[in-house]
Amino acid sequence: MTQVRSDEIGPASKVPSGVSPRQPLAELVVLANRLPVRYSSSGDGGEWLPSPGGLASALTAVLVKNNGLWVGWPGSSDHGAPPPEYDGIQLKAVDISEEEYAEYYLGFSNATLWPLYHDAIRYPEFHRSWWQSYQAVNERFAKAAAESVAPGGTVWIQDYQLQLVPRLLRRLRPDVRIGFFLHIPFPSAELFMQLPWRRQILEGLLGADLIGFQVHSDATNFARITRRLTSADGPSTHLSFEGRSVRLGAYPISVDCAQISEMVANPAIRARATAIRLELGNPTTVLLGVDRLDYTKGIGQRIRAVSELYADGFLVPGEHVMVQIAVPSRESDAHYEDERRTLEQLVSGANGDQGHVGSPVIHYIHQNLAFEELVALYLAADVMLVTPFRDGMNLVAKEYVMSRADMTGRLVLSEFAGAAAELRGAFMVNPHDLDGLKEAICSAVKASSKEAKTRMARMRRHTLRRTVYDWADSFLTALSDGER
Repeated sequence: MTQVRSDEIGPASKVPSGVSPRQPLAELVVLANRLPVRYSSSGDGGEWLPSPGGLASALTAVLVKNNGLWVGWPGSSDHGAPPPEYDGIQLKAVDISEEEYAEYYLGFSNATLWPLYHDAIRYPEFHRSWWQSYQAVNERFAKAAAESVAPGGTVWIQDYQLQLVPRLLRRLRPDVRIGFFLHIPFPSAELFMQLPWRRQILEGLLGADLIGFQVHSDATNFARITRRLTSADGPSTHLSFEGRSVRLGAYPISVDCAQISEMVANPAIRARATAIRLELGNPTTVLLGVDRLDYTKGIGQRIRAVSELYADGFLVPGEHVMVQIAVPSRESDAHYEDERRTLEQLVSGANGDQGHVGSPVIHYIHQNLAFEELVALYLAADVMLVTPFRDGMNLVAKEYVMSRADMTGRLVLSEFAGAAAELRGAFMVNPHDLDGLKEAICSAVKASSKEAKTRMARMRRHTLRRTVYDWADSFLTALSDGER
Protein backbone atom coordinates (compact mmCIF):
# COMPACT_ATOMS: atom_id res chain seq x y z
CA MET A 1 0.00 0.00 0.00
CA THR A 2 1.15 3.55 -0.64
CA GLN A 3 0.12 6.81 0.83
CA VAL A 4 -2.43 8.77 -1.20
CA ARG A 5 -2.94 12.51 -1.21
CA SER A 6 -6.32 13.85 -2.16
CA ASP A 7 -4.82 16.10 -4.81
CA GLU A 8 -3.41 12.96 -6.46
CA ILE A 9 -6.76 11.18 -6.67
CA GLY A 10 -7.89 10.68 -10.24
CA PRO A 11 -10.95 12.39 -11.73
CA ALA A 12 -13.10 9.29 -11.23
CA SER A 13 -12.45 9.36 -7.47
CA LYS A 14 -14.18 11.54 -4.96
CA VAL A 15 -12.69 13.18 -1.89
CA PRO A 16 -14.76 12.07 1.11
CA SER A 17 -17.12 14.62 2.55
CA GLY A 18 -15.62 16.67 5.38
CA VAL A 19 -11.99 15.89 4.49
CA SER A 20 -9.67 18.76 3.65
CA PRO A 21 -8.30 18.49 0.08
CA ARG A 22 -4.83 19.25 1.48
CA GLN A 23 -4.86 16.61 4.18
CA PRO A 24 -2.64 13.58 3.47
CA LEU A 25 -4.77 10.44 3.42
CA ALA A 26 -3.41 7.04 4.44
CA GLU A 27 -4.36 3.71 2.91
CA LEU A 28 -4.04 2.02 6.32
CA VAL A 29 -5.05 3.64 9.62
CA VAL A 30 -4.70 1.98 13.02
CA LEU A 31 -6.87 3.29 15.88
CA ALA A 32 -5.89 2.53 19.46
CA ASN A 33 -6.49 4.21 22.79
CA ARG A 34 -2.79 5.12 23.02
CA LEU A 35 -0.25 6.23 20.45
CA PRO A 36 2.85 4.01 20.12
CA VAL A 37 5.01 6.76 21.66
CA ARG A 38 5.34 8.12 25.18
CA TYR A 39 6.88 11.27 26.56
CA SER A 40 9.92 10.72 28.73
CA SER A 41 11.24 13.50 30.95
CA SER A 42 14.94 13.91 31.65
CA GLY A 43 17.22 16.38 33.35
CA ASP A 44 17.85 18.21 30.08
CA GLY A 45 14.21 18.27 29.05
CA GLY A 46 12.23 15.47 27.52
CA GLU A 47 11.71 13.43 24.40
CA TRP A 48 9.18 11.16 22.73
CA LEU A 49 10.19 7.50 22.85
CA PRO A 50 8.58 4.32 21.45
CA SER A 51 6.18 2.59 23.81
CA PRO A 52 7.30 -0.88 24.93
CA GLY A 53 5.35 -3.98 24.00
CA GLY A 54 4.87 -6.47 21.22
CA LEU A 55 1.59 -5.01 20.00
CA ALA A 56 3.10 -1.58 19.35
CA SER A 57 6.06 -3.19 17.57
CA ALA A 58 3.88 -5.38 15.37
CA LEU A 59 1.45 -2.65 14.37
CA THR A 60 4.29 -0.19 13.80
CA ALA A 61 5.95 -2.68 11.44
CA VAL A 62 2.71 -3.10 9.48
CA LEU A 63 2.21 0.66 9.24
CA VAL A 64 5.80 1.25 8.10
CA LYS A 65 5.34 -1.33 5.35
CA ASN A 66 2.13 0.35 4.23
CA ASN A 67 3.12 3.99 4.88
CA GLY A 68 0.23 4.16 7.31
CA LEU A 69 -1.08 6.30 10.13
CA TRP A 70 -1.64 5.60 13.85
CA VAL A 71 -4.42 7.52 15.62
CA GLY A 72 -4.46 7.59 19.41
CA TRP A 73 -4.17 9.52 22.66
CA PRO A 74 -0.61 10.68 23.52
CA GLY A 75 -1.14 10.08 27.25
CA SER A 76 -1.17 13.71 28.32
CA SER A 77 -1.50 17.20 26.91
CA ASP A 78 1.09 18.61 29.33
CA HIS A 79 4.02 18.05 26.99
CA GLY A 80 2.54 19.40 23.77
CA ALA A 81 1.67 17.45 20.67
CA PRO A 82 3.68 14.37 19.68
CA PRO A 83 5.68 14.53 16.45
CA PRO A 84 3.60 14.08 13.26
CA GLU A 85 5.88 11.23 12.24
CA TYR A 86 7.92 8.74 14.25
CA ASP A 87 9.95 5.70 13.19
CA GLY A 88 8.54 5.80 9.68
CA ILE A 89 4.84 6.09 10.52
CA GLN A 90 2.49 9.04 10.70
CA LEU A 91 0.94 9.90 14.06
CA LYS A 92 -2.32 11.69 14.76
CA ALA A 93 -3.19 12.64 18.33
CA VAL A 94 -6.71 12.58 19.75
CA ASP A 95 -7.18 14.88 22.72
CA ILE A 96 -8.78 13.57 25.90
CA SER A 97 -9.51 15.96 28.77
CA GLU A 98 -8.82 15.14 32.41
CA GLU A 99 -12.54 14.72 33.02
CA GLU A 100 -12.86 12.40 30.02
CA TYR A 101 -9.85 10.41 31.20
CA ALA A 102 -11.60 9.89 34.53
CA GLU A 103 -14.95 8.95 32.98
CA TYR A 104 -14.17 7.38 29.59
CA TYR A 105 -10.94 5.59 30.53
CA LEU A 106 -10.81 4.96 34.28
CA GLY A 107 -14.59 4.88 34.46
CA PHE A 108 -16.44 3.19 31.62
CA SER A 109 -13.49 1.39 30.01
CA ASN A 110 -11.84 0.10 33.17
CA ALA A 111 -14.44 0.12 35.93
CA THR A 112 -17.39 -0.98 33.75
CA LEU A 113 -16.16 -2.95 30.73
CA TRP A 114 -12.92 -4.38 32.12
CA PRO A 115 -14.44 -6.22 35.11
CA LEU A 116 -17.55 -7.20 33.15
CA TYR A 117 -15.49 -8.73 30.34
CA HIS A 118 -13.30 -10.54 32.89
CA ASP A 119 -16.11 -12.61 34.40
CA ALA A 120 -17.14 -9.83 36.82
CA ILE A 121 -14.29 -10.72 39.19
CA ARG A 122 -14.91 -7.25 40.55
CA TYR A 123 -18.45 -5.90 40.35
CA PRO A 124 -18.74 -3.54 37.35
CA GLU A 125 -20.06 -0.05 37.94
CA PHE A 126 -22.67 1.50 35.65
CA HIS A 127 -22.85 5.30 35.48
CA ARG A 128 -24.61 7.30 32.79
CA SER A 129 -22.02 10.09 32.83
CA TRP A 130 -19.28 7.52 32.13
CA TRP A 131 -21.27 6.17 29.19
CA GLN A 132 -21.74 9.67 27.81
CA SER A 133 -17.98 10.32 27.94
CA TYR A 134 -17.33 6.94 26.29
CA GLN A 135 -19.65 7.93 23.45
CA ALA A 136 -18.03 11.34 23.06
CA VAL A 137 -14.48 9.99 22.90
CA ASN A 138 -15.47 7.22 20.48
CA GLU A 139 -17.08 9.84 18.23
CA ARG A 140 -13.84 11.83 18.29
CA PHE A 141 -11.79 8.79 17.30
CA ALA A 142 -14.23 7.95 14.49
CA LYS A 143 -14.02 11.49 13.14
CA ALA A 144 -10.21 11.43 13.27
CA ALA A 145 -10.15 8.18 11.30
CA ALA A 146 -12.69 9.46 8.77
CA GLU A 147 -10.53 12.52 8.13
CA SER A 148 -7.38 10.44 7.71
CA VAL A 149 -8.14 7.36 5.61
CA ALA A 150 -7.92 7.38 1.81
CA PRO A 151 -10.93 6.45 -0.35
CA GLY A 152 -11.35 2.68 -0.24
CA GLY A 153 -8.68 2.41 2.46
CA THR A 154 -8.53 0.28 5.59
CA VAL A 155 -9.04 1.17 9.25
CA TRP A 156 -8.06 -1.31 11.97
CA ILE A 157 -9.55 -0.51 15.40
CA GLN A 158 -8.02 -1.96 18.55
CA ASP A 159 -9.73 -3.09 21.74
CA TYR A 160 -12.51 -2.45 24.20
CA GLN A 161 -12.04 1.30 24.64
CA LEU A 162 -13.25 1.93 21.06
CA GLN A 163 -16.16 -0.47 20.52
CA LEU A 164 -18.53 2.20 19.17
CA VAL A 165 -16.11 3.41 16.50
CA PRO A 166 -16.84 0.83 13.76
CA ARG A 167 -20.46 1.87 13.27
CA LEU A 168 -19.72 5.59 13.77
CA LEU A 169 -16.95 5.38 11.18
CA ARG A 170 -19.11 3.46 8.71
CA ARG A 171 -21.69 6.23 8.80
CA LEU A 172 -18.98 8.78 8.06
CA ARG A 173 -17.00 6.70 5.53
CA PRO A 174 -19.01 3.84 4.01
CA ASP A 175 -16.30 3.44 1.36
CA VAL A 176 -13.60 2.09 3.70
CA ARG A 177 -12.88 -1.39 4.99
CA ILE A 178 -13.15 -1.63 8.78
CA GLY A 179 -11.59 -4.23 11.08
CA PHE A 180 -11.87 -4.52 14.85
CA PHE A 181 -9.82 -6.68 17.21
CA LEU A 182 -10.73 -7.34 20.84
CA HIS A 183 -7.63 -8.10 22.91
CA ILE A 184 -9.54 -9.05 26.08
CA PRO A 185 -12.18 -11.79 26.53
CA PHE A 186 -15.75 -11.30 25.38
CA PRO A 187 -18.11 -12.37 28.19
CA SER A 188 -20.93 -14.87 28.23
CA ALA A 189 -24.44 -13.66 27.44
CA GLU A 190 -25.45 -13.91 31.09
CA LEU A 191 -22.75 -11.42 32.09
CA PHE A 192 -23.06 -9.12 29.08
CA MET A 193 -26.78 -8.73 29.70
CA GLN A 194 -25.94 -6.68 32.81
CA LEU A 195 -24.67 -3.81 30.69
CA PRO A 196 -27.37 -1.12 30.32
CA TRP A 197 -25.94 -0.10 26.92
CA ARG A 198 -25.48 -3.64 25.65
CA ARG A 199 -27.29 -3.18 22.33
CA GLN A 200 -25.39 0.01 21.50
CA ILE A 201 -22.06 -1.75 22.09
CA LEU A 202 -23.05 -4.70 19.89
CA GLU A 203 -24.33 -2.52 17.08
CA GLY A 204 -21.20 -0.41 17.36
CA LEU A 205 -19.03 -3.47 16.77
CA LEU A 206 -21.26 -4.68 13.94
CA GLY A 207 -20.13 -1.67 11.93
CA ALA A 208 -16.93 -3.60 11.17
CA ASP A 209 -16.40 -5.91 8.20
CA LEU A 210 -14.30 -8.28 10.34
CA ILE A 211 -14.30 -8.66 14.14
CA GLY A 212 -11.37 -10.60 15.58
CA PHE A 213 -11.13 -12.33 18.96
CA GLN A 214 -8.36 -14.16 20.78
CA VAL A 215 -10.18 -17.52 20.94
CA HIS A 216 -13.17 -19.12 19.20
CA SER A 217 -15.31 -19.21 22.33
CA ASP A 218 -15.25 -15.39 22.48
CA ALA A 219 -16.51 -15.18 18.90
CA THR A 220 -19.25 -17.66 19.78
CA ASN A 221 -20.25 -15.61 22.84
CA PHE A 222 -20.47 -12.48 20.71
CA ALA A 223 -22.53 -14.14 17.97
CA ARG A 224 -24.94 -15.67 20.47
CA ILE A 225 -25.74 -12.44 22.32
CA THR A 226 -25.79 -10.41 19.10
CA ARG A 227 -28.44 -12.64 17.55
CA ARG A 228 -30.44 -12.29 20.75
CA LEU A 229 -30.34 -8.51 21.13
CA THR A 230 -30.05 -7.14 17.59
CA SER A 231 -31.43 -7.85 14.12
CA ALA A 232 -28.23 -9.70 13.19
CA ASP A 233 -28.66 -13.27 11.98
CA GLY A 234 -26.51 -16.10 10.70
CA PRO A 235 -23.81 -18.53 11.88
CA SER A 236 -21.09 -17.63 14.36
CA THR A 237 -18.60 -16.95 11.57
CA HIS A 238 -20.77 -14.72 9.32
CA LEU A 239 -23.50 -12.48 10.66
CA SER A 240 -25.89 -10.59 8.41
CA PHE A 241 -26.66 -7.11 9.73
CA GLU A 242 -28.37 -4.20 7.97
CA GLY A 243 -27.73 -5.68 4.57
CA ARG A 244 -24.05 -6.35 5.22
CA SER A 245 -21.98 -9.40 6.05
CA VAL A 246 -19.95 -9.16 9.26
CA ARG A 247 -17.33 -11.88 9.64
CA LEU A 248 -16.12 -13.15 13.03
CA GLY A 249 -13.00 -15.15 13.75
CA ALA A 250 -10.27 -16.10 16.21
CA TYR A 251 -6.85 -14.55 15.60
CA PRO A 252 -4.71 -15.42 18.65
CA ILE A 253 -2.00 -12.84 19.17
CA SER A 254 1.60 -13.92 19.73
CA VAL A 255 5.06 -12.52 20.46
CA ASP A 256 8.09 -11.41 18.47
CA CYS A 257 9.85 -14.79 18.44
CA ALA A 258 12.92 -13.56 16.53
CA GLN A 259 13.48 -10.65 18.91
CA ILE A 260 13.28 -12.86 22.00
CA SER A 261 15.55 -15.51 20.46
CA GLU A 262 18.11 -12.83 19.65
CA MET A 263 17.96 -11.47 23.19
CA VAL A 264 18.30 -14.95 24.73
CA ALA A 265 21.51 -15.44 22.73
CA ASN A 266 22.92 -12.10 23.95
CA PRO A 267 25.87 -12.80 26.31
CA ALA A 268 25.04 -9.72 28.41
CA ILE A 269 21.48 -10.90 29.05
CA ARG A 270 22.65 -14.42 29.83
CA ALA A 271 25.21 -13.02 32.26
CA ARG A 272 22.47 -10.96 33.89
CA ALA A 273 20.37 -14.12 34.33
CA THR A 274 23.29 -15.80 36.12
CA ALA A 275 23.73 -12.72 38.29
CA ILE A 276 20.06 -12.74 39.25
CA ARG A 277 20.32 -16.29 40.58
CA LEU A 278 23.40 -15.34 42.57
CA GLU A 279 21.61 -12.28 43.99
CA LEU A 280 18.79 -14.59 45.09
CA GLY A 281 21.27 -16.77 47.00
CA ASN A 282 21.81 -19.34 44.21
CA PRO A 283 18.72 -21.40 45.14
CA THR A 284 17.84 -24.80 43.71
CA THR A 285 14.58 -23.50 42.21
CA VAL A 286 13.45 -20.01 41.21
CA LEU A 287 9.71 -19.44 40.78
CA LEU A 288 8.68 -16.33 38.84
CA GLY A 289 5.53 -14.30 38.30
CA VAL A 290 5.42 -11.31 35.92
CA ASP A 291 2.13 -9.45 35.69
CA ARG A 292 0.63 -6.04 35.31
CA LEU A 293 -0.78 -5.13 38.73
CA ASP A 294 -4.41 -6.08 38.18
CA TYR A 295 -7.00 -8.00 40.17
CA THR A 296 -7.68 -10.28 37.18
CA LYS A 297 -4.15 -11.72 37.27
CA GLY A 298 -4.62 -13.87 40.36
CA ILE A 299 -1.37 -12.66 41.95
CA GLY A 300 -2.72 -12.80 45.50
CA GLN A 301 -3.98 -16.36 45.06
CA ARG A 302 -0.59 -17.36 43.69
CA ILE A 303 1.23 -15.85 46.68
CA ARG A 304 -1.16 -17.61 49.06
CA ALA A 305 -0.41 -20.95 47.37
CA VAL A 306 3.35 -20.43 47.55
CA SER A 307 3.12 -19.29 51.19
CA GLU A 308 1.20 -22.43 52.15
CA LEU A 309 3.75 -24.60 50.33
CA TYR A 310 6.46 -23.06 52.51
CA ALA A 311 4.33 -23.64 55.59
CA ASP A 312 3.69 -27.25 54.49
CA GLY A 313 7.43 -27.84 54.13
CA PHE A 314 7.33 -28.64 50.42
CA LEU A 315 9.14 -25.41 49.56
CA VAL A 316 12.24 -24.82 51.67
CA PRO A 317 13.57 -21.33 52.40
CA GLY A 318 16.99 -20.91 50.81
CA GLU A 319 16.42 -23.79 48.39
CA HIS A 320 13.31 -22.33 46.78
CA VAL A 321 12.63 -18.65 46.17
CA MET A 322 9.88 -16.74 44.40
CA VAL A 323 10.17 -13.46 42.49
CA GLN A 324 6.95 -11.55 41.76
CA ILE A 325 7.09 -8.60 39.37
CA ALA A 326 3.96 -6.41 39.58
CA VAL A 327 4.11 -3.73 36.90
CA PRO A 328 2.36 -0.50 38.03
CA SER A 329 -1.05 -0.03 36.43
CA ARG A 330 -3.82 2.58 36.64
CA GLU A 331 -2.39 3.93 39.87
CA SER A 332 -5.03 6.66 40.13
CA ASP A 333 -7.70 3.96 40.48
CA ALA A 334 -8.53 3.13 44.11
CA HIS A 335 -9.21 -0.55 43.26
CA TYR A 336 -5.64 -0.96 42.03
CA GLU A 337 -4.22 0.77 45.09
CA ASP A 338 -6.22 -1.67 47.24
CA GLU A 339 -4.83 -4.58 45.21
CA ARG A 340 -1.29 -3.32 45.75
CA ARG A 341 -1.76 -3.04 49.51
CA THR A 342 -3.23 -6.55 49.67
CA LEU A 343 -0.31 -8.04 47.75
CA GLU A 344 2.27 -6.24 49.87
CA GLN A 345 0.59 -7.53 53.04
CA LEU A 346 0.60 -11.10 51.71
CA VAL A 347 4.28 -10.89 50.75
CA SER A 348 5.18 -9.34 54.10
CA GLY A 349 3.30 -12.10 55.93
CA ALA A 350 5.05 -14.85 53.99
CA ASN A 351 8.48 -13.34 54.54
CA GLY A 352 7.74 -12.70 58.21
CA ASP A 353 6.69 -16.31 58.76
CA GLN A 354 9.20 -18.16 56.54
CA GLY A 355 12.05 -15.83 55.60
CA HIS A 356 15.37 -15.13 57.30
CA VAL A 357 17.44 -11.98 57.68
CA GLY A 358 18.76 -11.11 54.24
CA SER A 359 16.90 -14.04 52.69
CA PRO A 360 13.19 -13.43 51.99
CA VAL A 361 11.23 -16.29 50.45
CA ILE A 362 9.30 -13.94 48.14
CA HIS A 363 10.93 -11.00 46.38
CA TYR A 364 8.25 -8.49 45.37
CA ILE A 365 9.05 -5.76 42.83
CA HIS A 366 6.49 -3.09 41.97
CA GLN A 367 8.30 -1.41 39.07
CA ASN A 368 8.44 -1.09 35.32
CA LEU A 369 11.36 -3.18 34.07
CA ALA A 370 13.15 -3.03 30.73
CA PHE A 371 12.33 -5.95 28.46
CA GLU A 372 15.99 -7.03 28.59
CA GLU A 373 15.66 -7.43 32.36
CA LEU A 374 12.45 -9.43 31.95
CA VAL A 375 14.13 -11.80 29.49
CA ALA A 376 16.99 -12.26 31.96
CA LEU A 377 14.41 -13.11 34.65
CA TYR A 378 12.76 -15.61 32.28
CA LEU A 379 16.17 -17.24 31.78
CA ALA A 380 16.80 -17.32 35.52
CA ALA A 381 13.44 -18.87 36.43
CA ASP A 382 12.92 -22.62 36.69
CA VAL A 383 9.13 -22.35 37.09
CA MET A 384 6.96 -19.65 35.55
CA LEU A 385 3.62 -18.98 37.28
CA VAL A 386 0.93 -17.50 34.97
CA THR A 387 -2.33 -17.90 36.87
CA PRO A 388 -4.87 -15.22 35.92
CA PHE A 389 -8.51 -15.68 36.86
CA ARG A 390 -9.32 -14.57 33.29
CA ASP A 391 -7.15 -13.31 30.46
CA GLY A 392 -7.65 -12.68 26.76
CA MET A 393 -4.32 -14.30 25.84
CA ASN A 394 -1.39 -13.55 28.23
CA LEU A 395 1.80 -12.96 26.30
CA VAL A 396 4.04 -13.44 29.34
CA ALA A 397 3.45 -17.18 29.02
CA LYS A 398 4.56 -17.13 25.38
CA GLU A 399 7.53 -14.88 26.14
CA TYR A 400 8.71 -17.35 28.77
CA VAL A 401 8.34 -20.27 26.37
CA MET A 402 10.32 -18.46 23.69
CA SER A 403 13.09 -17.64 26.18
CA ARG A 404 13.72 -21.34 26.95
CA ALA A 405 15.76 -22.22 23.87
CA ASP A 406 17.44 -25.06 25.79
CA MET A 407 13.99 -26.62 26.40
CA THR A 408 14.29 -26.23 30.17
CA GLY A 409 11.81 -24.47 32.41
CA ARG A 410 8.26 -25.32 33.46
CA LEU A 411 5.11 -23.28 32.95
CA VAL A 412 2.16 -23.34 35.34
CA LEU A 413 -0.73 -21.85 33.37
CA SER A 414 -4.31 -20.92 34.17
CA GLU A 415 -6.87 -22.73 32.05
CA PHE A 416 -8.74 -19.39 31.87
CA ALA A 417 -5.98 -17.65 29.92
CA GLY A 418 -6.39 -17.59 26.15
CA ALA A 419 -2.87 -19.01 25.85
CA ALA A 420 -4.08 -22.27 27.43
CA ALA A 421 -5.67 -23.24 24.10
CA GLU A 422 -2.22 -23.25 22.50
CA LEU A 423 0.33 -24.07 25.22
CA ARG A 424 -0.79 -27.61 25.92
CA GLY A 425 2.55 -28.54 27.46
CA ALA A 426 1.94 -26.35 30.50
CA PHE A 427 0.88 -27.58 33.93
CA MET A 428 -2.75 -26.46 33.69
CA VAL A 429 -4.60 -25.19 36.73
CA ASN A 430 -7.87 -23.68 37.87
CA PRO A 431 -6.56 -20.62 39.77
CA HIS A 432 -9.73 -20.42 41.87
CA ASP A 433 -8.81 -23.81 43.39
CA LEU A 434 -6.08 -23.06 45.93
CA ASP A 435 -5.31 -26.72 46.58
CA GLY A 436 -5.23 -27.42 42.87
CA LEU A 437 -2.88 -24.49 42.35
CA LYS A 438 -0.55 -25.84 45.05
CA GLU A 439 -0.61 -29.28 43.40
CA ALA A 440 0.26 -27.79 39.99
CA ILE A 441 3.20 -25.87 41.47
CA CYS A 442 4.40 -29.04 43.20
CA SER A 443 4.15 -31.01 39.95
CA ALA A 444 6.13 -28.37 38.07
CA VAL A 445 8.85 -28.19 40.73
CA LYS A 446 9.15 -32.01 40.91
CA ALA A 447 9.00 -32.62 37.13
CA SER A 448 11.96 -34.52 35.74
CA SER A 449 14.29 -32.94 33.23
CA LYS A 450 12.93 -35.28 30.55
CA GLU A 451 9.30 -34.34 31.26
CA ALA A 452 10.15 -30.63 31.33
CA LYS A 453 11.92 -30.80 27.97
CA THR A 454 9.07 -32.73 26.35
CA ARG A 455 6.52 -30.21 27.57
CA MET A 456 8.61 -27.17 26.63
CA ALA A 457 9.46 -28.50 23.16
CA ARG A 458 5.75 -28.95 22.46
CA MET A 459 4.96 -25.39 23.52
CA ARG A 460 7.87 -23.89 21.58
CA ARG A 461 6.90 -25.68 18.37
CA HIS A 462 3.42 -24.21 18.57
CA THR A 463 4.57 -20.70 19.47
CA LEU A 464 7.14 -20.59 16.65
CA ARG A 465 4.43 -21.34 14.09
CA ARG A 466 2.80 -17.95 14.59
CA THR A 467 4.57 -14.73 15.56
CA VAL A 468 3.00 -11.37 16.36
CA TYR A 469 3.74 -10.34 12.77
CA ASP A 470 1.89 -13.38 11.45
CA TRP A 471 -1.05 -12.34 13.65
CA ALA A 472 -1.19 -8.86 12.13
CA ASP A 473 -0.72 -10.12 8.57
CA SER A 474 -3.36 -12.83 8.92
CA PHE A 475 -5.96 -10.38 10.25
CA LEU A 476 -5.30 -7.75 7.58
CA THR A 477 -5.26 -10.40 4.83
CA ALA A 478 -8.61 -11.74 6.00
CA LEU A 479 -9.98 -8.20 6.15
CA SER A 480 -8.70 -7.41 2.66
CA ASP A 481 -9.99 -10.68 1.15
CA GLY A 482 -13.51 -10.37 2.55
CA GLU A 483 -16.59 -9.43 0.58
CA ARG A 484 -17.63 -5.78 0.54
